[in-house]
Amino acid sequence: MIKIPKIGFGTWQIHGDEAVQATLAALKAGYRLIDTAKIYGNEREVGQAIKRSGVPRSEILITTKLWNRNQGYGSALEAFDESLGRLGLDYIDLYLIHWPGHDREKRLESWKALEKLHSEKKARAIGVSNFTPEHLEELAEHSAASPSVNQIEFHPFIYDRQLPTLEYCKQHGVVVEAYSPLDRAQSMNHPLITAIAEQKDRTNAQVMLRWAIQHGTVPIPKSSNPERIKENLEVFDLELSKEEMQVLDGLGSGKGESALPFWVKLIK
Repeated sequence: MIKIPKIGFGTWQIHGDEAVQATLAALKAGYRLIDTAKIYGNEREVGQAIKRSGVPRSEILITTKLWNRNQGYGSALEAFDESLGRLGLDYIDLYLIHWPGHDREKRLESWKALEKLHSEKKARAIGVSNFTPEHLEELAEHSAASPSVNQIEFHPFIYDRQLPTLEYCKQHGVVVEAYSPLDRAQSMNHPLITAIAEQKDRTNAQVMLRWAIQHGTVPIPKSSNPERIKENLEVFDLELSKEEMQVLDGLGSGKGESALPFWVKLIK
């Protein structure tokens, strides 16, 4: 069993020295969950930052992931060793199957490989990413071990679609990590989010991250800007009301949009 921080740092689409510097900035700011993956192409840089940071290895939770083409028992074990080598570590804290894919047998074989890694203490915890309740039920039927984590895309604009997965995971003790919690900045400047942020004297990103936390998920925001990296961590003295949560919940379905004129006027 591992203790998962309430917020993590994502490294998707950050490469080269930028990945080293961003990860160093995150560790300096106080992040202790660092998320990478084979397909991100930056495991080596993340490993370099961990070594250079001066933060004790035991205090950092490192996540990486098994890519689709490496699914299968033997290939999963080999891919894990390769990731471990690129990171330059003796063990990985959390190893995830990145996507369920379309091959049921390979998916189950991959999970058996992850169970072996966990039993050998090469991976302190194992989990999945982008799994639906159906995929999770499949694992439950064919395995004694449950995933510690299911990492899914989660933000207000996808809330309705992800609610069944969120509820399933809560019922079965699976931690939900929220990737792209800022919707890749595509909708971060929505007028409703802006109005709430202005009323609370916070950034739009902080409002979205706090929303994810209050839904019981572990958001993993990504940035290469040191100031934003620091700001994204400063969400634990912020609280959204029940009404604010509900209206943000409705952004994906359009319910939040219909309430926008009244709500913006009300909170301003």
